[in-house]
Amino acid sequence: MSIYDLPAVNASLNGLSAVLLTAGYVFIRRGQKIAHRNCMIAAFCVSVIFLCCYLTYHTYLAVELHRGPTRFLNPLWFRPIYLTILLTHTILAVVIVPMILITLSRAFREKFDKHKQIARWTWPLWMYVSVTGVIVYLLLYQIFPQK
Repeated sequence: MSIYDLPAVNASLNGLSAVLLTAGYVFIRRGQKIAHRNCMIAAFCVSVIFLCCYLTYHTYLAVELHRGPTRFLNPLWFRPIYLTILLTHTILAVVIVPMILITLSRAFREKFDKHKQIARWTWPLWMYVSVTGVIVYLLLYQIFPQK
């Protein structure tokens, strides 16, 4: 494995996070609190690993190769769609970090009423960021590979 494999690793981590988030949602709807807790902690851990890999890859590009991230240039007709997905993904990825920390903190402190209030917002945004992370990878590296 090389540094150039990290985009695929990152997409896989995002996909795994989405699976864990889905399982956590299903478990809490069924009243299985321990399984819910375990899935959500696992989703958090996977997301932290993703962030480490993401920062490693982009730091390597900048410091060692003196270049920025891969740019989506072609096909030109799809570029606005890609950029819309990327922009919403990026903004919500920043927004979701404190929300996740607050949501987890309330659960760990057993303030479940407050946990539930913010989790109603945190879960769908976190899911969106996880799924669009996979979509961005597929568009940029698989469906429309950029030169």
